[in-house]
Amino acid sequence: MLISYNWLRELTGTTSTPREFRERLTMVGLAIDAVDELEDDSILDVEVPSNRPDCLSHIGIAREVSVIEKSKFSDPQAEISNLKYKVPRTEGKASDFTSVEIKDLDLCPRYAARIVRGVKIGPSPAWLAQRLGALGQRPINNVADITNYVLHELGQPLHAFDLAKLTEQRIIVRRAKAGEQLKTLDGVERTLDAQMLVIADAKLPVALAGIMGGEASEISEATTDVLIESAYFNPDSVRRTARQLGMDTEASRRFERGADCENVLKAQTRCVELICEIAGGVATEDAIDVYPAPLPARTVDFRPAKVESITSLRVDLSEMMRILTALGFTSGESAKGNTLTFAVPSWRADVSIEEDLVEEIARHVGYEKIASELPPSNVSGEYQPTEMKQRSLRRALKDAGFDEAINFSFIDTAHDEQFELIPGLVAEANNVGFVALKNPIIDEATRMRPTLLPGLLESVRHNLNHGIRDVRLFEIGRVFAKSDTGELPNERDALALIATGGATEEGRAQATREFDFYELKGALEAGVEAMKLGPLGFAGDSIKHLREGQSAPIYLPDGTKLGSIGRLSEAIAASYKFRQPIYVAELDLTALLESRECATQYKPLPRYPSVVRDVTLLVSRDVAFQQLRNAVDSEHIADYSGTKLVGTYEGQSIPEGKRSVTLRIEYRSDERTLRDEEVEERHRALIDSLVKKFHAELH
Repeated sequence: MLISYNWLRELTGTTSTPREFRERLTMVGLAIDAVDELEDDSILDVEVPSNRPDCLSHIGIAREVSVIEKSKFSDPQAEISNLKYKVPRTEGKASDFTSVEIKDLDLCPRYAARIVRGVKIGPSPAWLAQRLGALGQRPINNVADITNYVLHELGQPLHAFDLAKLTEQRIIVRRAKAGEQLKTLDGVERTLDAQMLVIADAKLPVALAGIMGGEASEISEATTDVLIESAYFNPDSVRRTARQLGMDTEASRRFERGADCENVLKAQTRCVELICEIAGGVATEDAIDVYPAPLPARTVDFRPAKVESITSLRVDLSEMMRILTALGFTSGESAKGNTLTFAVPSWRADVSIEEDLVEEIARHVGYEKIASELPPSNVSGEYQPTEMKQRSLRRALKDAGFDEAINFSFIDTAHDEQFELIPGLVAEANNVGFVALKNPIIDEATRMRPTLLPGLLESVRHNLNHGIRDVRLFEIGRVFAKSDTGELPNERDALALIATGGATEEGRAQATREFDFYELKGALEAGVEAMKLGPLGFAGDSIKHLREGQSAPIYLPDGTKLGSIGRLSEAIAASYKFRQPIYVAELDLTALLESRECATQYKPLPRYPSVVRDVTLLVSRDVAFQQLRNAVDSEHIADYSGTKLVGTYEGQSIPEGKRSVTLRIEYRSDERTLRDEEVEERHRALIDSLVKKFHAELH
């Protein structure tokens, strides 16, 4: 559905820009596929849901805009009802010039015909032709263009017949005869069947009901008297005929979804008024309106409390009333206590139950404000606030090849002072208070664990003793320390990982490489990323239970210290009789889960290829990869895309205290393909900066 911004602005007086409409209408369920900028207008391509035929018009979209902006809009339908639109010249009764007979009321419940005599057919005025042209509609003549204009304005399809070309000036709404022929306005001769509804004169079909007029009764320059048709056709009938004949018109799209049966005369009056104003002529005083079985008014009982119970949204009653009233619903208090009864406007064919009204309120309050939560429960087993994040963490670690371990919360006193505890567990680093059990269930386990690592180390030793060399475990659990303020201990959720042996790939019997620090670091980062937290920071430093030079504290982006990661120290490894490297990490999961969540952002795939350059530097062993990457980032090189570690080397031909570090630096432009000479120039400047900053040598 194409909507003119200028037309919408005339109806609503809005000051919002077309781009702002794209966001605001999309958020109430009317997605804007595109905004096309014209010379003096903008065209909004609105994706109207199949159950919202009322929005297949400018007045329908204007009604939604008025609710969004809490404003009023100019409603031609209401103004027609209030006789603001008055045909300037009328004379005679419609029945004096024509007659209407409906033979299939099930397919056409209502049909109205009105005559305008003495019209002058010609080109449409510039404003009308321009408005239709902006919507992709080719101007035809003033009368035909006016029917199309009213269709786009009010959503009611209309058709104009040349009265002189109708045999006996009669209209008969009937089913076609099997094999009957009709040449439609597009010049195609169509063969009809007995299930298709047609508009006929006294002899032959002159139009396909709700789809397209016939060529035989087309308006021409010689036309002086026109019959304006406005009707309501059965949606299923129109859809079946259109599909069978391979037709798709502006009229059929609206009738297929369900037009407004009560809008028939209003739209016709609007059309006749414009014809008399633009094309001249005298209209009949009335219309022949065949409507033997008016559709009953619809009402829906509504309990305001249902809004919160269904959507979790807390909305004031006054705001509910504002939204529903602005959308055309009228209310009155019913005899059911707190229940309100709303009369459903005729154009809202999609509303029939209480939940439909709840949806209308939720749309305009904001779907994005609906919280995701479990229904209240008085029994055990409810999810904790962080449970879903922990689920994501577990899945990510399992995908990385880790198994979850569950150990006792009690450990031996031999582990006192052996490990550096997670930050925040105790108030002062030099005042660690361990929690002792007065009545332990295991004689050796008299401490409430202040760290998860002793239990995981026991699990690794148990696996190694049974010949399982490759072990990867993680544990999520509580750790405890004595509180200075009360009898209950301080408790924190902690996450610990431990790994050793080879990195066995899925489906392989033998490890292809040895597990190292970077494998553990990568698994931890993947788990944190799965929770949409982080990113974590690492910096080389000494950790009590980790090997010197292979340990790093873990930080949040704001600098808060979370825990540590690295290779288990030789002293602790020897006490467990480990003969292979053991890598461990432990962090404060409570603090991590309380940290700021990262926004999920979409980034399109790059259109142009990248250029990759490797550089190997001989640097001091004290220089970490993170320092090198930060130094590269700080240079702000044009078209720089990122830096990755290829590998490090220490050994033969490398001086003592030095190591070789190979970096892979990527360059990419978002506007074009980079030339080699450009990349070489920038890459050389970057290398010179790194050599100078770290007293490095190219290797």
